[in-house]
Amino acid sequence: MKKILLLLFVLSLGCKSTSSLTASKHEYARPVDTTKRPISYQKKKIYHFDGLSARNDFPAARLNSMTQDNDSTYTVNIWPENFPINPSPWFAFKLCSETERDVYLNLEYSNGAKHRYSPKLSKDGENWTLLDSTLVQRNVDSTNAQLKLKVGKDTLWVAAQEIQDHRRVGEWVKKMAQNTSVTQKSAGKSALGRDLYHLNLTKGTYEKKPTVLIISRQHPPEVTGFLCMKSFVETIIEEGADNGFLEKYRVMVYPLMNPDGVDLGHYRHNTGGVDLNRDWSQYHQPEIAQVTSHMVGETVSNKNDVVLGLDFHSTYRDVYYTPDQSIERKIPEFTKAWLEKIRVAVGLEDINESPGMNERPTSSAWFNRQFGATGITYEIGDDTPRDFIATKGRESARAMMELLLAE
Repeated sequence: MKKILLLLFVLSLGCKSTSSLTASKHEYARPVDTTKRPISYQKKKIYHFDGLSARNDFPAARLNSMTQDNDSTYTVNIWPENFPINPSPWFAFKLCSETERDVYLNLEYSNGAKHRYSPKLSKDGENWTLLDSTLVQRNVDSTNAQLKLKVGKDTLWVAAQEIQDHRRVGEWVKKMAQNTSVTQKSAGKSALGRDLYHLNLTKGTYEKKPTVLIISRQHPPEVTGFLCMKSFVETIIEEGADNGFLEKYRVMVYPLMNPDGVDLGHYRHNTGGVDLNRDWSQYHQPEIAQVTSHMVGETVSNKNDVVLGLDFHSTYRDVYYTPDQSIERKIPEFTKAWLEKIRVAVGLEDINESPGMNERPTSSAWFNRQFGATGITYEIGDDTPRDFIATKGRESARAMMELLLAE
């Protein structure tokens, strides 16, 4: 009987849940309070004005109020989920009219926020075109932008960037999981119960493989970073199965870190009113707490050595936020070699690199603090051409695989 009890005890240790393996808490030179703050929810409704209708009752919409100024001009108020906040005014709504006509929309932002995103149009919510810049007029300080739109009976989608909501990202995740080297899992649930999507990329066993971590969309409007991440991951799947990379390495992907913020049309925060990319220290927010626990649990239980962490974002221009050369990390020569390969492959004269000392509780700092890995924030410009984004993502993945395979 004693032998049986001992065997059961040993087996129970072997079956220990990875969810109980949590990330360490870290101290930073520039800490940030990420305890919950209240947010304001926009009222979902359809606005009607003399044959014109506007609506915000769909995922990723942002239209806080709308009023009519005259026969053809309307004011649309765009407000953030709370304050203070990064001034990244996201907007998304649908329009239709009983008769075809020109409509002028004044986008009004609050607290001095400036018009940031070049409006995109769609007839189906899937295929998008850029609104001609001659049809966008800004006031002197850019706190207002007037759009001239031709609206008819067919629905016209208007958004700051292409909509990539929880459902659409989920469809991409399912498509990727059809590959034999990819498995789809969940890293947990958001505060409002949405899946925190996760993809595992490797051939064969996970165990004892050096590992790359990839995340995206901590900030809801940052769609261009997500598009680059998609190209990056698709290239690893398509080419890594044949070049030996996925036999040697494991890649863990978390493509939508803030699904609630995305579907609620937030400027930046989650439903806790917090910038998730400042919570990689105390893990106050459920999304960060669960994803970090998942990363640590999976890599510890499979004896994975995390060597690289990439976080895809968007800003005003393409830039790489990299660790300062003085920061100890595995494969210290990787960063310079990788960026140079990307520069040459995409035909850039210079690569825009901005080294830092990992002083704030961000994902890239956490990759280094938690695993000793190289952590890089990969930023894509808001207006970077979409074909170039795809090329850059593809060539970045190829350069990474070549360098890591040489290790």
